[in-house]
Amino acid sequence: MPYLHDPLLIISDLDGTLLEHHSYRWEAASQWISVLRQHDIPLILCSAKSAAEIMEWQNELSLTGQAFIAENGAVIQLDTRWSGSDDYPRLFTGIRHEELFSLLDKLRQKFGFKFTCFADVDENTLCKLTGLTRKQASLAKLSEASETLIWRDSDDMMTAFCEQLASLGLMMLQGGRFWHVLDMQAGKDHAVHWLQQQYQQREGKRHITIGLGDSPSDALLLDSVDYAVVVKGYSRQPITLKNDNPQRVYRSQNYGPEGWREGLDHFITIKSR
Repeated sequence: MPYLHDPLLIISDLDGTLLEHHSYRWEAASQWISVLRQHDIPLILCSAKSAAEIMEWQNELSLTGQAFIAENGAVIQLDTRWSGSDDYPRLFTGIRHEELFSLLDKLRQKFGFKFTCFADVDENTLCKLTGLTRKQASLAKLSEASETLIWRDSDDMMTAFCEQLASLGLMMLQGGRFWHVLDMQAGKDHAVHWLQQQYQQREGKRHITIGLGDSPSDALLLDSVDYAVVVKGYSRQPITLKNDNPQRVYRSQNYGPEGWREGLDHFITIKSR
């Protein structure tokens, strides 16, 4: 088990993990967030949300300036200390949003798939569909390298849709609330590995990684870290991990930020060696 004074990277999903699924409250995790900040341990937010949304949450959580992973790994925001990097401020993986949305619309017209993209509707309609506030909806529409959609068709049609996406080099992931389409070259796992390499190159040491997530789309994240916290979630599908060793994986008894706190309590030893 890692100690608090070890070189650590904490990579956390947002919705349903650090944020409560229904209310978006996070106070149950506040003590650990403060401890990580006091010990200069990066808390890398890793979500399907747009970069604009995540930056709002960074401000809320006092994490402004830290690196983060947006749009399920399709967008990586670099730490503000790395402003000299050729990739600064943001690294994109694969297809960009405008082209992606065009491809989705063509598939919908050709095969009759029934789904609603966030890009299809205005902010007011999106608020009604999702329960987001107007400001949240406006930020959610600012995707740069993926598209979020509400699936309205059968399971058989979803299988056919995924096959068509694969033929175009795209994939669809299930989040806690919606579905997300992005380039196959992207993924939370690739983003985590890229950031881990950046920290190692810049600080001259390998970091121990702890990942936290609650939905099937977080499996890529949880399989790519040293220690994984599966936060109890509401998805109908279980999270299936390639390496489900109980020494590496902890499944929380609580939902959301309470489960998030529980996971860090389990893995991180506070006292020194």
